[in-house]
Amino acid sequence: MRKVLSFLLFCLVGRSVAVAQTDVDICVYGGTSAGVIAAYTAAKMHKSVLLVEPGGRLGGLSSGGLGYTDIGNKYAIKGLSLDFYRRVGKHYGKLEQWVFEPSVAEEVYKQYISEGRVKVVYGHSVVGVTKEGSVIRSVRLEPSLVVRASMFIDCSYEGDLMARAGVSYTVGREANAEYGETYNGVQLREKHQFPDGVDPYKKPGDPSSGLLWGISTGRLDPQGTGDKKVQSYNYRICLTNDAANRIAITRPAGYDPARYELLLRLLAARPSGNLWGFLKFDLLPNHKTDINNNGAFSTDMIGMNYNYPEASYAERRRIALAHTEYTKGLLYFIGHDPRMPLPLRKLMLEWGYPKDEYVENGHWTPQLYVREARRMVGAYVMTQANCEGRALVPDGVGLAAYTMDSHNCQRIVVNGMVKNEGDVQIGGFPPYPIAYRALVPKAAECRNLLVPVCLSASHIAYGSIRMEPVFMELGQSCAIAAALAIDKRVSVQEVDAAAIRSTLDRDPLADGSTPDILVDNDDSAAVKVEGDWTREKRDCYGFSRLVGGVAPGEVKFRFAVADAGDYKLYIYVAKVQGASSVTGVTVYTGGKGMDVAVPTGKLRVEGQTSGEWVECGKYRLEKGEGYVGIGTKGADGKVVADAVLLVRGR
Repeated sequence: MRKVLSFLLFCLVGRSVAVAQTDVDICVYGGTSAGVIAAYTAAKMHKSVLLVEPGGRLGGLSSGGLGYTDIGNKYAIKGLSLDFYRRVGKHYGKLEQWVFEPSVAEEVYKQYISEGRVKVVYGHSVVGVTKEGSVIRSVRLEPSLVVRASMFIDCSYEGDLMARAGVSYTVGREANAEYGETYNGVQLREKHQFPDGVDPYKKPGDPSSGLLWGISTGRLDPQGTGDKKVQSYNYRICLTNDAANRIAITRPAGYDPARYELLLRLLAARPSGNLWGFLKFDLLPNHKTDINNNGAFSTDMIGMNYNYPEASYAERRRIALAHTEYTKGLLYFIGHDPRMPLPLRKLMLEWGYPKDEYVENGHWTPQLYVREARRMVGAYVMTQANCEGRALVPDGVGLAAYTMDSHNCQRIVVNGMVKNEGDVQIGGFPPYPIAYRALVPKAAECRNLLVPVCLSASHIAYGSIRMEPVFMELGQSCAIAAALAIDKRVSVQEVDAAAIRSTLDRDPLADGSTPDILVDNDDSAAVKVEGDWTREKRDCYGFSRLVGGVAPGEVKFRFAVADAGDYKLYIYVAKVQGASSVTGVTVYTGGKGMDVAVPTGKLRVEGQTSGEWVECGKYRLEKGEGYVGIGTKGADGKVVADAVLLVRGR
């Protein structure tokens, strides 16, 4: 491992500035969730690592307000990504927790940095890249650092290192025709849409009066047309209604009530009895929220971010500040403008900024929700066909499972009415693999760079992949690839995806611990079905679940124990109508069988998940084979047999 630190004099605009130079094996740029996991993984693989975070906080969106996790299907989340939610779960006294406070997430990311002994540099942004041919030799960071490394991983939401390295990328939406898609490009749809009849003009019915704030003069192009418009950004807002922890929402700087006139017109056309009509009010532990955009007029600042992906750092700060002023102004407007319905004003005044969150930033998140910026055009481009399972890749190194999701890209006038354009939400497909080739540039462009966040994908495919758990999973895979490339002295393009998968399977937590034993009902070689069970492909873990009734039956999940010890047993249970109040479970190991009745009738599912792991007790498992049986004996309703999990005590 190389750990060299020297000091250079760098001439900048006629004056000398002391510039530190550091040499490491792997430089990770961007302290996002993916960046922290990538840096930790690289350190655990015995590589010297430097994590560069342009801001001052670790975790990106996961510690920046997105505490109501977008998942799609828990089966897709593995390795250190899953470990993150296990660590959060430990804080809350559960196996896993997918709904959490920002400060809890930040502390977990700090744990990884501490345990990995990862050096972190804050407040430095990439401004230059030195290359020899297609190999990056060093990156220059303002204000005062040069980093030389064998491998680089760009984990930023914007792809700034990738762009400065001369790697091909795109911004905006491809035309449907480019990749044979149907949900890309211009999309005028009904979700998050204004009802017909909402007038767009300052003086209703008078185009000469001008458009209300937030409506552009753009035209509606044909469905599926490509353009450079970027889906809208917002902030994921953490508020609290705990009076002891609440700071009142006051009139913010730059407040202009004219920005929210459209909300009044929307409510006149489509009244709402609560705040959920225009704010996605998801609840977090300890009386806090993760508020997201909802409806035709909400927290998304539509059309105000087009320049952001390729803007200077100063311009990005201005765009982020404009989003902050808009969002804080919206919250103040809802609670204080006399034109707002009184019941809604009263509800809004119950909420305020939490005293114990973002203390260093005035109790407001520093992380703008950059849903999409640059996207690499790499060795392979993920498309709608991959999401829908019509195109399978042989080099998968991670899974995605979320809906193809794009927020609106523009707000325009259509037939004399205000309309939003760009929102797409198409799901209903099982988990699918993400190609390793989509994480690396074309070899001619760069041979020692990996890009797990601004990866190579079409706009609509990226809308499915761009979830925080997936970014962490891909960050781990990229770190493994970087370490393998160093060890084998090859380019990132020459790393075998099968070797990455083998490393993930053998050591998913990168610490040498015993991997969990997981058996899904779709693992046909390990599952034996007895009796009458129905296979359902909704609200399941993985690709399907088995549902039985009161008729006799049992599903046996066979497993092999490599390391004897004490294991906790969990079964995966989703909500089903008419569920049995108890589920009969048998654990058979070492020639002995143990029966337990597990209460499952009052399952509480948190977050955007299909179900929950329910603990069934702790068992001593000897080396060898055994099985867990889920049966209908004693059931008074439907029984779900979906997956079983054995976690060794740690």
